[in-house]
Amino acid sequence: MLTPAEADAAIAATLAVAATERVRLPACVGRVLRESVHAERDAPPFDRVTMDGIAIASDSLGRRDFRIAGVQAAGQPPLSLPSPADCIEVMTGAMLPSGCDTIVPVERLTVADGRATIDAAYAPQAGQFVHRQAADAQSGDRLLVPGIRLGAPEIAIAASAGVTALEVSRLPRIAVVSTGDELIEPGRPIAAHQVRRSNAYGLAAALHGAGFEPATDLHLPDDPKTLETGLARVLDQHDVLVLSGGVSAGRFDHVPAALAALGVRKVFHRVSQRPGRPMWFGTRAGGTLVFALPGNPVSVLVCLVRYVIPALILRAGAALPPRANFSLSREYPFPAPLSCFLPVSLRYDPDGTNRAEPRPTGGSGDFISLAGTDGFVELPQGPATHPAGLTVPFQHW
Repeated sequence: MLTPAEADAAIAATLAVAATERVRLPACVGRVLRESVHAERDAPPFDRVTMDGIAIASDSLGRRDFRIAGVQAAGQPPLSLPSPADCIEVMTGAMLPSGCDTIVPVERLTVADGRATIDAAYAPQAGQFVHRQAADAQSGDRLLVPGIRLGAPEIAIAASAGVTALEVSRLPRIAVVSTGDELIEPGRPIAAHQVRRSNAYGLAAALHGAGFEPATDLHLPDDPKTLETGLARVLDQHDVLVLSGGVSAGRFDHVPAALAALGVRKVFHRVSQRPGRPMWFGTRAGGTLVFALPGNPVSVLVCLVRYVIPALILRAGAALPPRANFSLSREYPFPAPLSCFLPVSLRYDPDGTNRAEPRPTGGSGDFISLAGTDGFVELPQGPATHPAGLTVPFQHW
């Protein structure tokens, strides 16, 4: 069996970066940028006023009383200061009037009868409250680089550069496939020997939260012929398949054989971990990725977050975000010679320590225990007991 790190490497070795498409800016949120964005002009493009108040020349510092020679609003061409005895009333965002280099905020002024008087207790500093032209970027500077996920700041930066559309990674067509004769859709009548089809909903929710919307949701029975026919259809129409169930060593675990018959090359089957040891991963000619996850709900969600979503991020051309480290809040015994993915709740101690409180489930079928947890930590293979205070990597759901 592979270790989790070896499974990561095996998956990464199969990945080719996705093709690109041009998408209008408002629809780019969450997408991975595949081009550079350069400054259209200096930022700010002019000496910019950052406080409502009056603009004066620093040569006039020491003077307390000024005649208001005009009003400079945002979006207007700059006025000129007539003399050092004058000031110009200015608004935040306005161009700095010609001949001025210092702003006195309105809170430090008394304005009456066309004159502005600076408070006696206030001492303006030369150049204050002026955002100088090109202080943030010069025209032509690279503002955004390929490989970043586009959030609100990046969208605003692109808009500030005059961009209306961006080259981004094409989103994969993902099929979520659950297998099993015992599964019944929510809302339909259910017999005592059946269970609700919940894995598909958890998988879709996690994928959606990561920015990858499933295109297809399919339920297939534990019949080899029907299973192979259904998988053949989705393999031809999708870039990524995420299956749950049918990958262990039981009489009705037909998924590996069906995938092999359809030309899917097995990269690995089984990882030395709990939960999720029977996980299967393979690829098909053309780059289709197939993740066949164990059917137990805890295993499904852990494997999706730990392996599938990182692979989708890498496939999109982005770097994986660093995982945060937390300290175990208490000792946790785990005698099995496997890596352990332990559900936890997070807390932050007054001394600034990040703590992970173990919230073990009653087994990989006990998904109800996951309610209220924040994610899971990865405990290393080896010691039978992991001590309180051990620093371990954490993964959000």
